[in-house]
Amino acid sequence: MESNLPEGCVAHFDDPDTLHCFRLVVTPPEGYWWGGVFVFRINVPEDYNIAPPEVKCETRLWHPNISEEGEICLSLLRQNSIDGLGWAPTRRLKDVVWGLSSLFMDLLNFDDPLNIEAAEHYQRDKESFSRKVREYIEKHNKR
Repeated sequence: MESNLPEGCVAHFDDPDTLHCFRLVVTPPEGYWWGGVFVFRINVPEDYNIAPPEVKCETRLWHPNISEEGEICLSLLRQNSIDGLGWAPTRRLKDVVWGLSSLFMDLLNFDDPLNIEAAEHYQRDKESFSRKVREYIEKHNKR
């Protein structure tokens, strides 16, 4: 799996005998969240790949597509998606990893946010938004 990960992503298995549960650590190489370390818990359900993996962000951050409680707005994590980009049995874990990584760069979506306050903050004042992102990184990143 490691050879198929995007730049700045590392998978950690807390228990090598429990491959259905692991952490993905994303360290964005550029953008607003550059320098941050963001941990995602990924649980692969018994009915994978009919059902998508369950993913939660364990690092608190200021992001339009990730709530402060760790919920994630990413189409491919939804069983049913109105945009047609939701989960399908043909998808793989690598698609999830690439999608999570892309939330810090090209899949960043301010027009259909989960964290409306963060999206409005960005649209209102990009410099202030950037400062708040940095504050969250300094306060909530585990190093």
